[in-house]
Amino acid sequence: MMKIALFGATGTIGAGILKEALARGHQVTALVRDPSKLNGTQQLTVVQGDVLDAKSVAAAVKGHDAVISAFGPGLSGDPQMLVHAARALIEGTRNAGVRRLIVVNGAGSLEVAPGVRLVDTPQFPESWRPLGVAHAEALEVYRTADLDWTAFSPAAMIEPGERKGKYRLGTDQLVLDDQGNSTISVDDYAIALLDELEAPKYIRRRMTAGY
Repeated sequence: MMKIALFGATGTIGAGILKEALARGHQVTALVRDPSKLNGTQQLTVVQGDVLDAKSVAAAVKGHDAVISAFGPGLSGDPQMLVHAARALIEGTRNAGVRRLIVVNGAGSLEVAPGVRLVDTPQFPESWRPLGVAHAEALEVYRTADLDWTAFSPAAMIEPGERKGKYRLGTDQLVLDDQGNSTISVDDYAIALLDELEAPKYIRRRMTAGY
């Protein structure tokens, strides 16, 4: 059992991570802007926290074994919040004395060919492009962190769906199936993330997963 501090627990991916962490018996502290959105239990503590403020991060995560961030501004928010959050998470986690940091990163910076990122292809939705570029910028910030960090980029399409319990892992290249599709369900993404937390294989590097 680990003590996990989780940012973004009320989002689609964050909620999947929270469900999986609790199912595995971990003790979770959910750091949210509005604590009324989650109900605490014996296994889940809900507190207010600001992922954009390093001091708030440090105070909230102190005493935990690991920090997970599924924070995202959404399509309607400021994409640069991802870069600000990266800096605050690194500083706050380090100052709290926590070594392990896992963050949900975007698929846009994954390569579809040598030197060609998904975000730079014509197929990448124009409305998602600013968010994809910001995720790529945030990844470069994490690469400088003096922490045991992992940035976990999902497949090109991640959404609620079947829990298959199997997937293929990768690092910097988009994972495609036999039909050329890149997909994963939120549940299977959460399984892969908690597997990485419990048995690390991608310390100080990016990972990805898809069917």
